Formats: sequence, structure tokens, C-alpha cells
Amino acid sequence: MNNIFQKLCVEGKHLNKLGGADFLQITEYSLQSSEYYSEEELIQTFLQKLLMMNYRARYIKINETNKQDQTQQTDNDLPEEETDFFDDIFEKPPPDKASIQSDPVHPMDVQMAVFHCADGFLKQLMVTKLSQCQYALPLLVPDPFTQQIEFPLWTFRQINKSWNMKNTDNEIISKTQSIYNAKTPMVCFFRFGSLSSSKSQLMNNLINETHNTFFHRNCPGSSRTRVLMDGVVEIAWYCPSGAKTDKFTDCVAFCNLHGDAGKHEKQLQILTEMASINVVVLPRLERNDRHAAKIQNLYKDRKPLICLIDENNSSVSKTNKGKFKIGLKDRNQADVSEELRKAINACLLESSSSFRLEDVSEHSDITVDEEDDDDCKRGREAAQQMISMLKMKELIKIKESFLPHQGKLWHQWCQKNKELHRPQGEWIEMEINTKKTQMNKIRKQQHEFDISHFIKCFIEQIYSYDRIEKMFFLKWFRILLDEHTSADISALRHNYHKKWSTVLQLKERHAKSEQLETEQTELETIAEELQAATFGLEHIMRDFGQIFESCSSVNKNKEDLQVHFSSLPSLAAEMIISGFPLELMDGDAAHVPLVWISAVLEQLTQKLGDHTRIFILSVLGIQSSGKSTMLNAMFGLDFAVSAGRCTKGAFMQLVRVSDEMKTQMNIDYILVVDTEGLRAPELVGKSTRHHDNEFATFVIGLANLTLINIFGENTAEMQDILQIVVQAFMRMKKVRLNPSCVFVHQNVADVAAKEKTMEARRQLLKKLDMMTKLAAKEEVYDAETFSDVIKFDVKNDVKYFAQFWEGNPPMATPNPNYCENIQELKKCIMSHASKSHRILLKDFKTHIKDLWEALLNENFVFSFRNTLEISVYRKLENEYSKWSWSLYNAKLKVENKLHNKIQNEVIHEVEETYLLRELNNTSEEVEKSMSEFFEKDTYAEILIQWKTSFENKIKDLKKNIVRETKTNINKILNHQVLKKRHDQITHLENTLFGTSKELALNFKGKANDEETLKKEFNLFWKMNIKIISDNPSIRDIGIINAKELFDKKKDEHYSIFQKYCNGATPDAVFGEIICQKLKEPIEQSVYKKTARDLTDEIRSKCESLNGSRSNLEKHILKTLAEEENFDKYMNYIKTPRDHFKRFIRDKVGRYINDQFSLSVLLKMKENTKLLQQEIIKAAHKSTEHVQVKTDVSLWLKSFTQQLSDELIFSEKDFSGVKHDDVNDVNVLEDVIRKELPAIMSDIKSKFNTNTFPVKLDRKDRPDELLIDHFCQCCWVQCPFCKAICTNTIENHDGDHSVDIHRNIGLNGWFYRGTTNLSITICTSGVASDRFFYPDASDVKFPWREYRKAGGVYADWNITPDISELPYWKWVVCRFQKDLEKYYNKTFDVWSKIPDEWRTYSKQKAVESLDKYIFSAQSITHSL
Repeated sequence: MNNIFQKLCVEGKHLNKLGGADFLQITEYSLQSSEYYSEEELIQTFLQKLLMMNYRARYIKINETNKQDQTQQTDNDLPEEETDFFDDIFEKPPPDKASIQSDPVHPMDVQMAVFHCADGFLKQLMVTKLSQCQYALPLLVPDPFTQQIEFPLWTFRQINKSWNMKNTDNEIISKTQSIYNAKTPMVCFFRFGSLSSSKSQLMNNLINETHNTFFHRNCPGSSRTRVLMDGVVEIAWYCPSGAKTDKFTDCVAFCNLHGDAGKHEKQLQILTEMASINVVVLPRLERNDRHAAKIQNLYKDRKPLICLIDENNSSVSKTNKGKFKIGLKDRNQADVSEELRKAINACLLESSSSFRLEDVSEHSDITVDEEDDDDCKRGREAAQQMISMLKMKELIKIKESFLPHQGKLWHQWCQKNKELHRPQGEWIEMEINTKKTQMNKIRKQQHEFDISHFIKCFIEQIYSYDRIEKMFFLKWFRILLDEHTSADISALRHNYHKKWSTVLQLKERHAKSEQLETEQTELETIAEELQAATFGLEHIMRDFGQIFESCSSVNKNKEDLQVHFSSLPSLAAEMIISGFPLELMDGDAAHVPLVWISAVLEQLTQKLGDHTRIFILSVLGIQSSGKSTMLNAMFGLDFAVSAGRCTKGAFMQLVRVSDEMKTQMNIDYILVVDTEGLRAPELVGKSTRHHDNEFATFVIGLANLTLINIFGENTAEMQDILQIVVQAFMRMKKVRLNPSCVFVHQNVADVAAKEKTMEARRQLLKKLDMMTKLAAKEEVYDAETFSDVIKFDVKNDVKYFAQFWEGNPPMATPNPNYCENIQELKKCIMSHASKSHRILLKDFKTHIKDLWEALLNENFVFSFRNTLEISVYRKLENEYSKWSWSLYNAKLKVENKLHNKIQNEVIHEVEETYLLRELNNTSEEVEKSMSEFFEKDTYAEILIQWKTSFENKIKDLKKNIVRETKTNINKILNHQVLKKRHDQITHLENTLFGTSKELALNFKGKANDEETLKKEFNLFWKMNIKIISDNPSIRDIGIINAKELFDKKKDEHYSIFQKYCNGATPDAVFGEIICQKLKEPIEQSVYKKTARDLTDEIRSKCESLNGSRSNLEKHILKTLAEEENFDKYMNYIKTPRDHFKRFIRDKVGRYINDQFSLSVLLKMKENTKLLQQEIIKAAHKSTEHVQVKTDVSLWLKSFTQQLSDELIFSEKDFSGVKHDDVNDVNVLEDVIRKELPAIMSDIKSKFNTNTFPVKLDRKDRPDELLIDHFCQCCWVQCPFCKAICTNTIENHDGDHSVDIHRNIGLNGWFYRGTTNLSITICTSGVASDRFFYPDASDVKFPWREYRKAGGVYADWNITPDISELPYWKWVVCRFQKDLEKYYNKTFDVWSKIPDEWRTYSKQKAVESLDKYIFSAQSITHSL
């Protein structure tokens, strides 16, 4: 027994362990089609085909690699003259043991191996699919190891059978029943002994001669050995169609006991007891045969018995009442089947017994899967408790009584929400405020509803179970609910179609309008009852959604809700993961519950991971065109498919992608969206075209790929759907979404005829092009062909499907060609998925919100805002800000370096090539960072559209930086007058060293008399400064007060004078002079370097200055709110650029003051330390460089050149200073090493918050550096509200746009002919039907067509938005009197401020900025 499981690569330990998740996923294997399979592939192949309802799943061909090729010649080939016909052909070869051992696995062993290894859910799915394939189902199954018989009742629970039968009035009555509960006659077939005839084949001929309901020995793939079928009882049902050709007039069950009945007494006992008719197939028996007694008992029993005799060739004969005999030997199978059918029908007329599947469980000595599984039992008991509550209410009252949150109030809220997005009337903001107030009131009323006992129990059950128990509970609930509602729903559906037919007939006869109106009213009533009666798990989840939304709205849990409302989305997310669909759009309200859907998707993202990648597949087509069936067949999903349960709205399910396919396809899940049909009869009398257009736009916009499902050959219907589809895709094109589509034409007669399908493709493309031209006129878009709208390959993106049924229902089987078409389509979808731009699951909620809110507005294209794209662009802008700052910072360093070199006269000109080389390292780092960002960022596929434009922006920025740097450097080079003055001053200063030295020689040896020395030096200084001040050349170069300038150097000169007096050597004194000369350049360098470093730190640590200009503006608005200063607000509104500059200066000043000791001082000390090290290093290198220690000039040249990058310090600084008497350059190095720390300490001691800005040129200050960085952008203001365009480039291409607009009254707009300031917000205005007068002209323009006003109005992109925007509403309320005084107008009458505006606190206003500026930034696409 273990051998068969090992062959199939499963083991006994896997019994009841395999789950649906192991097979309901996209694997590489599931996309392959092959003619032959290895044994280890059999289970996977069988299940994949079965899940697609391909009845050829049983006919899998096996690679017989272990067998010799039967056509191969034998090794002992003989010459032709020695061969013998009789020896070769008729002689029986010896048994080949190897051949026997390598017999292929029997197809039914594959089926039963899966059955034994599957868990309860996979078994149920498998048996349901077997039933859909019109295969017999396992009824009694012996355990392969213990032989304990199991009745798998659970596996039958989801199977419904439909059939038609005639009543006494000869009218056809349709019946649909859960098969486990259906009462039908049962005919039992079994055999004794071995037979030459196949019992299973006989049964097939009886039930459905074109299909092998029961597998038999002559089926393809059958083998000699069969391990797991012996003792198995299978059951199948014959369902009549109500036609004359029906073999039986009522539904009849047929049971088949496999193997010798004599060896399976328990099964035989159960079957013969429960059967209405027993049919036994027998060889010729003797009276003393071991089976004779059993046969005798059956024959004597009153129950009808039909004996089929294998070795008898007689036709049917009646041997006794209810007893028949039919011979099988050498007889025509058709004749035998006909005789058998007549005999069974004759017996059925006499028999009143019926069989009910559930009753099998009453037999002893067998196990029932439902009873043996504690989880299943608990789930059933809980579900039964729930259903018992429903039974107490009339079906059409259930939703109203038990699920009140989704009733009238929810529908009213939806209507108000649509009206909110399309404001009308004179007072736009008042109307918006009124609608919001009404909506909030409805939410409060919803919140006040009591939680029904039914929902409380449901919550209690579902929250108390683990995952498996919960699954059983939900499955049982759906099963029992369908059982409870199916009869009433069926009756209502029948009445609806009957009434619909009457209405159609009246319309065709052009009947009187009064009668037609009456019938249509009745039709509407039935439709409403049908809608009220339709009740499923999705409606309970919908109520959960409305409970959640109402609680979220009032921010309060319901008192009688036993869990917190915030836990409900997590429950829904778990259900999605478990395979249950989630309702995206409420089909009854035709509305998307955004708050609920967003919360569920957030929870789903938490459970599956932030980086979960999805490919979204949707389907669109007319009602009952096979959309759900197609998706279920393709992915093994669970969308509703029965005629009485057509999809309404839109539902999503997840299909997992296997680990090995994730890398190939770059996705983790396929999110499948099933949708309601277009042109639904439920919409009779309503605006179906408008509804269909909006719905198609939503469904197509939602997905990466949409399957456009066309059914049959109805040209008018096809044209209608094509027009809707083309228009929807055109809208996507206009809002820069790029979904793709595949057309699926179902129910095509001759799919295989290539010429026919090619012609059909040509005709389809012709129609699409024609529809494109029509849609282009309606959408005002330039397109001639469908390919202008969407990338479309007519050869590969059009699929033709065979009709679904092979034969006529209800006994028809799914067409295997249809299943093959499904497989081809699946491959096509996966190909699209692997090439398509993926979306993260966490972003799907945003995408839904954008689409839905745009659809709520009348003009989808005008209103659509791609929030995800906007958010990604914001991220890109922040990165660009970093890249541009890196280049700008590099520019500052290069400019400083070149400035030093020019002042030091190291260079006299600068070429662009040099500047490019200097910027090269930073430029390469920026380019590398940019490349990595575009390639590796999570949203790389969205970012790619801006890659080229931002690369060009960086190139342009680099060119501008080089150009600007060259201009700045040339200015320095051209300032010869300033340089001359500097050199003249330096020379005069240096001559003072010489004259003071001569004076000092007179006092040599008298240095102890400090007072005398100081007195003499002061006289010397006064006299020489007077001489210098009177020098005409000094006056010519602009020195007015030479005394003041030189007095600053007095102490330094006195120090040198003192050293001379004290007898210091010329070497030491010259070293001291060098140190004195270094002091000012060091101070200047340290200040500038510290300023640059500090600017970098402020950029990274100061929240308001770390990011883009939009981020800065957000912090400005927060600060304005905190300060509540009206004048500053008006300054911001009227002169924003100046306000930004003031804000930056204030922020930088505060940061420097606050962080001076902690950061600024530390930076200065660090820079001083580094510079000190550089100077000492330069002195040492210069000493090593000079070979003659008296060569002071060479030493000085080397020393100044090494420092020329860092300091403005050159040989010219020593012009006029004699150093002929310096004998040892080593002393210079020693003096510098000794004296430099004191100089550095002196510089540091003077460093404070007051000296820091004073010591810097204005252009080098941190605030000015940041102003220069942030303010080089667009400053154009909205012509309505004065909001600033957020584009980062001045004079940019494309439209201006802004994060959030504001009340136009803030800019002084007022209502014409009044003194009332306007309270309209731009984004509300453009959503309305009102008008405005631009620039006080007499010509008015509709807000919706504001661009027609021309000028500045034409350059702005303002998207409709009725978001809350608390900030500016709070500002208007807070400064109402100030605004009225400022503009000498009032907020009154026409512009009365809505009460809702006054409810916003400053805190809420400030908090709202994070939400609206970051998530609602408009961007310019044409960069």
C-alpha cells in the first residue's frame, strides 16, 4: 500500500495533511502543458487540471521510461528465412516481472491518493470540482491502511444540482438543491466475482453515453493494477433537462461499488438497504456458490432487483414483480442500455423509496468525517446556532432586522457623498458644509443602531476560534445559509424573470402606458424584494464595514459591541488570507466604503508585509457572460457563479505566487477583482449607460490588466461594451495610467479555425478603432486608433474561447477545450504580469481612493489625482534637494579654495575644465546616488518616468554651478583695485617692522624698563602712522583713516618690538612675524569652514530645513499658527519669498544660539585643530624641502604654497619684511610649532554668537547659504488664493500646481456687487457649477473651465477636492475681524462662515498640515 504513495511522492504521514494552499498558487509547473508526465508529477497535474474543471484530469499520460520501446527490435533478430509466424505471433511469452512491477499508476489511484492525503477543505474543493466535471464522487471510502469505512459527508456540502421536470400541467419546473439534502431515488450497482463486461461502463452508457462518469477498464490511461479503489463506493446523479430525450424524468442517484461485492459486505449492506433499486452484475452462478445466499435474499426482498448476466445473451425479461434479468454476452451495448433504462424506469414507478445523502451517516460501523473532526463539529454547531436565528425572520426582512447599518442610512450617506463632490448653488462652501453636517448626522444615527443579537453571536463565534475552527465555521455558515435561502431566492428570481418577460412583451406590442407602468412598478417591487432577500457572508462583512465606518466617524466604540471596532479590519484581512473574497464596492449602494477598505488593506499589509508586491487583474463584461466562472476555473477561486447569485459590485481575492515564481515575476500575489456585469437587468429603468461608464472606468483603472469578456455573437452587445471599454481606457491615458487589456471572446463556435479567428481579430480591431474615434470626440482627445490609446497586440491580446459546456446542461460537462483556452489565457496573464509595473499592496488603498474620489466628481479626468505618484514624486524632490545641496556645497568649497589661490596670486585665471575636474568627485557621487535611487528604490517603476528629466536637471544644475562659480571667480580676478590696496597696506605694515627693529636696537639691553619701552614705542607708532596717513598714495586707494586700520595691528608690532629689545634672534623674530601674519587668515578660514559645516548640520538636524521647499513651507505655516500674528500671515500671503527668507534667518539664528556650546563651538575648535595641524605639517615639509637652511625665501615660498588652498596667505604678505639675517629655517618651524597654539587659543577665546556673523561675509553666512539653496525655485502664486507653486525649478515647463489651496477671501476676492469677502476655496470652486470674474473684469467664466480665463489662469492645474483642509478654515475664523479690517469688507450674507469651520482647533489645524501637504501634493508632469 505504501508503494503507491511513494510512487506519487506522498507518504502515509501526509494523510489528511495536504491543504488547498499547496495547490492554489501560481507555480512554474501550473503554467506548463505537456502530453506526458512522470509519476511524481501526477498528483500536481491531476489537481491543476481538476481545479480548472478539465475532466481530462483523469486521462494523464505517463512517461513510461522504465519500459522498453515496444516498437524496438529484439536483440535476437534472425534472418527472414528462419522466422516463423506462429512462433512470433501466437506463442505466449514468459511473464515479465519487471513489466508487471512497472505498470503505470492507475488514474483512480492518483485521485484517491490525493483524496486520502488532502485535509477537509481540499477534499471538499476536490469533490466539488469532480462534481462540476460530471464525475462520480467517493461515497464510502475504506482507509487504505485500516480498512475502516468513512463516509465523507463534508465533501458534498458545497455541491448543488439543478434539474428540470414537468408537473402535472406539463409545465417545466426548475429545481436547484444542495445535493446532501436532496431526496431522490437511488439505484445501486454491484457485482459478484470476475466479469468480462465492465459494470462502470454499463452505468456510463445508462447515465451519459458521451462521458465516462465512472472510470472503467477501457478508459484512457487505465492499467492492470488498481490499489486504492477496491471497496470504494462512488455516487453520481442523473439530472433531467425537462426534454423528451431525458432518460429519466426525475433526478436519480446512481451508486457503484467497486470490486467484488462479496468482499465488501459492509458497503453492500449499506447500499442495498438504502437503494430504491439494486442492480447486480453476475457471472453464471451455481446454487452452491458462496454468493448464492446473498443473491437469493436480494431476490426475495420486496425491493426491485435487476440482474445483469455476464454469460447470458437474452434480452430483458421480467421474472417477477420488480425483478428483471438482462443478458450481456455478445449483445449491443446500446440495446442493453436501453433495456436497462426501461427496467429501471419501470421499477421507479413502483418504488416510492427515496435516498438522502445525509442519511448514510446513520449507519453503524462507519465513520463520518464531520463527526470525527472536532473543529468541523464545532463549526457546524456554531453555524446552526446562527441560522436558527435567521429562521425566525422572513427572508426579505433579515437584512433590515439583523444588518441595519448597511440599510437606508448607508444609502443616504452614499447619495450625500456624491452630492458633496458635485456642489451646486450660490454658496459653495456653505453647501459643502451642509452636506458634511448631514453626512456626520447620518453617521451618528448609524452609530446609534443597536448591534443585533445575530451579529453579536457571529462576532462571539468568530473571535473565539483559531484559524481552522474559524474556517469551518464560515464554510458551514455559507453552506447552511445557502440551504436556508435558496428556495425563496429561486422563487423570487423566477417571478422577476416572468414579470420581466411580461414587460418586454408589452413594450413590443406598444401597450398602453398605464398597463406598462403598473407592470414596471411590480417589476421594481420584485427587484427590491430580491435585493432584500439576497443574503450572504458578504452582507455580514458589509455590516462590519459600516459599523467600523460609523465608529470611526464619531471616534467612539459602540456600547453593545463586545470587541473594539478597530479589530474588525484585522478579521476581514484574515478572511482574505484564508481565501474568502472581500467586497471592494457595495453593489447595492454602488459605492466604495473607502474608510473600511483602507483599514482592511492596511491590516492585510501588516499581515503579509510592507513590501508585498501585487499584480491586479480585473474582469469586465456583460452580466452572466461567464466572468466569475472563468476566474474560478483559472485560479481555483470562490467567486459566486450561480444564476441566482450574480456578482454585484466588485470583489477581490488573493492568489499566491510560489516562491520560485516570485523572482521571475517580481510579484508575491495576484489580486483578482471580479465584478458585476454591465447592462444588468436589475438596473432596468435607471441610467445604465452612465453607471456602466463609471463602473468600467473604476474597474479598468483599478487593474494592471483587465480581461474584457465578450460573450457570443451579439453584435449590438459587443459594440456597446467596446464603446464603454474604449472610453474607459482613453480616460486612463489622459490621467497617465497605463493599464493593459486582453479581450476574451467566449462561446465561439469554431475556435480552431485559424482563418476565422484572424478575420474576427481584424473585425474587432476595426470596431475598436471606430469606437476610439467616437470616444475621442466625447472625451476631447486626439486619437484615431485604439493603439493610440493603449499598447495593444491584436494577435496576442485577443483570445477565443470554446463554449463552456460540452453538450446540454444539466448533464453537460465542462468543455476540455475551454479548459485549454483557460490555460493559454493564464499563461498570457502571467506574461503580462512579468512585464507589468507592479504595485505594493500598501499602496493599493491609495490607488482605490484616487480612482473612486475622481469618479465621484463629474469629470473624472479633470478630478483624478494620482496620490501614490505624487507621494513618490515628493520623495524624489527630497532626494533632489540632497543631490543639489551636495553639488552646491561642493561649489562653496571650490569657490573658497579658488578665492584663496587668487588672493595668494597662485592662479590668475580659471578654466571651466578645471572647475569640472574640481566638482568631478561630488558629481560622480551624486550620479551614483541618483542611479541607485532610480534603480533600487521600491517605486523604481514609477520613478522611471522622471529619470531623464531629473538627470537633465542635475546636468543643468552642474552647468549653472560651473558658470556661476566662474562668474564669481572672475569678479575676484577683476577686482585689481582692491588687490592693489591690500598689497599697499601690507607693504606699509611690513615697513613698520623694519623701522621698529631699528628703534629696538637703541634699547637693546634696556628691556627691563617696560614703561620706557612702551612710551618710546607709542611715540614711534604715532609718528609713523601720521606719516602713513598723510601719504597721498594711501588716500588715492581709499584709506581715509589709516590710523584706525593700523591701530588694530599695534599690539602685534609691539610684541615684535619687545622681542628685538630682549635680544631675540632674527630667526625667532621672523618666526613670530609669520605667526602674526597667519592669525587673520586662520581666523577667516576657521569662520568660513565652520559656517559651511554648520549649514550642513542645520540641513540635517533642523526639521524645517531638512527636505524640500514644501516641507519648509509646512513648518512656516505651523510657526505662523503658533505665533497667531496677523501681520506675519499677510506678509506670508502677499510677499512669500521675503517671508521664507526671514523664517530661514530666524531658524538659523535660533539654532546657532541654542547649539552654540554644544555644536558650533565644537566645530570651530575642531576646524582650528585641523588647520593648526595643516600649518605645522606645511612648516615641517618646507623645512625638509629646503636643502640650505639659510634659504628663507624658498622656505617661505614652499610654506605659503602648501597653505594656499586653505588660507589667504602668500609671499606678498611679507613684502617689505627683511629676512636677510635669518640663518636657520629650522628655527622658523620651531617658533611656529611653539607659538601657533597660543594664536589658536586667542582666536577661540573670541569666538561667540556675536562675533560669528560679524566675522563672516554676508554671502558666507549659514542663513544666506540656505536661502540661496531653498529660494531658487518657482514663486508664482495661484491667481485665486495666492498659494505658491511647489515646483522646485524657477521658470519651469508645464503647469503651476500647489500642495493645498486656500480660501480666496484671504487674497481679497469678494462677491461681485457686494462687500462680502469670498469663502470659496479654489479646489471646491472648480468642482462646482459657479462662475467667477477674473481681475475684476465684466466677463465671467465657469469655475470648472477656469483656464478659459487665459493669462495666469491658463497656467495653473487646480484639481477638484472637497477635503477638510482645517488649517485655512481655522485661519479665516481666527483672523476674521483682522481680515475684514484689512480689506474693508466683511464675511457676511453671501460669505457667512460655516459653523463647521469654527469647530476646528489650532491643534487640529496644525496637525492637518502633515496630512494634506505630504499626501496631496500636486506635481507638474512636464519637466
